[in-house]
Amino acid sequence: NTNRQDFNKMHNIITKHLKVNVVGMLHQFWEQKQVKGMMMETDNLVVYESIPSPSPPYICYVTLPGGSCFGNFKYCYSKAEARRDAARIALMNSTFNELPCRRITPEFISRSVKEAVSTTNGNIADASDPGTSIGAYCLMLELNTGKTMLEFQEIMTVFQLLHWNGTLKAFREMRCSRQDVIHYYSQQRLDERTRSHMALDWLQKEQQSPGLLSQELQLAVKELGEAGRTGRELRFYKEKKEILSLALSHANAEDLEGYPSEEMSWREETEFEFYTQEGHCLEGSMTDPSEHCQFHSQESDRESVE
Repeated sequence: NTNRQDFNKMHNIITKHLKVNVVGMLHQFWEQKQVKGMMMETDNLVVYESIPSPSPPYICYVTLPGGSCFGNFKYCYSKAEARRDAARIALMNSTFNELPCRRITPEFISRSVKEAVSTTNGNIADASDPGTSIGAYCLMLELNTGKTMLEFQEIMTVFQLLHWNGTLKAFREMRCSRQDVIHYYSQQRLDERTRSHMALDWLQKEQQSPGLLSQELQLAVKELGEAGRTGRELRFYKEKKEILSLALSHANAEDLEGYPSEEMSWREETEFEFYTQEGHCLEGSMTDPSEHCQFHSQESDRESVE
């Protein structure tokens, strides 16, 4: 199709110039977006993280402005090679993301909702009702009209983590409005405070089920590796790994028993903030975000590049 043909053209261009410092090309790409006023000013445009390893394969992650994360795709025999390959994957995705077809428009929303309906055997009339899965998906797209798919993925990562951490389940059990939850969390960003409180929740789960953290961390590491080998956007998987690693580091400390009681858990605190700022519990119910997130994930997986 046209999208794939356009991507292949860019892939050939970038591959042709791989010997021309792809790390510099990626930095220049985002620097130009900053100069054009298309993004907020930031100290570090592109951040690289090399995973410590005594021997190959070496792994490097690159985080772009806004939070999108990519890793090296190839088996790399040096840290420098891993850094270059991660930059190549990030540059390909960054460039591909600039295509008109990657921006959320009314036409894009209409097409995506129809695809979602056909995938789930749903009803197109549900698109106007945020109380349904199709309607919630449509609302999230509408709230992000004008943004690119990478920007949309950054917002979706918040909802993926809230689902994984159990926060959305708690809201569903309290019969909270999907519309209010979506509006509220679409404005939230991932930061150290968020990670710390999510880690605190997992500490509490570890107390209830000893060994759970190690099991979940092994699964997260596996998922991160599998996603990296397909060239996909990695932030959700990487955030899971870092949150669980943080929780496990505290779980191994001698003062584990007193730790969770020192402050309000992430779910308790975020629920409190939701209620006091704009949230309202209604008779409707909040369902799993996977019901409406999966449609974007399928689209993203097809177009995220190797």
